[in-house]
Amino acid sequence: MRCRWSLIASLIALFAFQGAHAEDAGRYGVVTKGTDWVYTRLGNQTDVQTKTTFGILFEGGGTDVNEAYRWMCAHAGGGDFLVIRATGTADYNPYILRLCPGINSVSTLKITSRLGARQPFVQQTILKAEALFIAGGDQADYVRFYQQTPVSTAIDALARRGVPVGGTSAGNAILAQFAFSALSNRTITSAQALRNPFDFRITLDNSFLFLSPLLADTITDDHFVTRDRMGRLVTFLGRIAHDHAGRRPHGIALDENTAFLMEANGKGTVVGSSTVYFLRTPGRPEICKPGTPLTFRDVEVYRIAKGGSFDVDAWAGTGGTAYDLSAVDGDLTSTQPGGSIY
Repeated sequence: MRCRWSLIASLIALFAFQGAHAEDAGRYGVVTKGTDWVYTRLGNQTDVQTKTTFGILFEGGGTDVNEAYRWMCAHAGGGDFLVIRATGTADYNPYILRLCPGINSVSTLKITSRLGARQPFVQQTILKAEALFIAGGDQADYVRFYQQTPVSTAIDALARRGVPVGGTSAGNAILAQFAFSALSNRTITSAQALRNPFDFRITLDNSFLFLSPLLADTITDDHFVTRDRMGRLVTFLGRIAHDHAGRRPHGIALDENTAFLMEANGKGTVVGSSTVYFLRTPGRPEICKPGTPLTFRDVEVYRIAKGGSFDVDAWAGTGGTAYDLSAVDGDLTSTQPGGSIY
């Protein structure tokens, strides 16, 4: 029986690599290609297994925050760091390896279709990682290519095993239970969303990943202040509360060049040069219907800059600023002195 299982395992490995070939990619590492996937590995070409510490790295896009990646490497315990993406290059490989010289390897796995996401090599590679990071790009690609495939299943399995997971920009957008999926192939501005919370461009995905129960009823956003996204996030929260009765949804939103480093218990710190916003809703909006401006009062906001901390489990922070926002007939106002919504 043991021999039979060994034969089956060998056949699986054979089919996983069928049609694949390796080549040198210079400073990005050794490249292996298969059906709708490209794997580029820099560092030790042999996997190791290390003790990992779970946590989630939320990053808001823009310039990567060095301290955030060092934190993730430390949680990987010197193991193998894997970046996944649907477009782009393997440029994270030398960047992360330079920041984390004690890591065994840094690899980028580009998966460009649902067919690629179903390839055995792809799932096996993800499951071997001691850190998993989802790069920026277009979250619609991630939803179309990875949702309900071995890729999303494997990422959830890593989280259950205690492997740190993170993402930036589009990768950050899919880390919680709810996500703005951008499946209309068009983004939406705050003004457009507040004017009509059922605009066709508002496409909200539910349960792409389940990394932590602390992220239930939560949606993330990124490029937040830079692209003026507060109004659209308030609208997303209103839609979630409207569409899912009894929920009190939360939001975690990061500006560019900034990250929130959350430990397994929900406690985390902010690093980088800008701010992170934690939003909590009072319940369902007063008015949330097609073609009608949103009315949604008393949304709680807690803003934190570098050095501040937040406990997602207790939903309480230190070193930050608390205020409320209200959308009335599509106009967003703030209780802060001066009226700034940020």
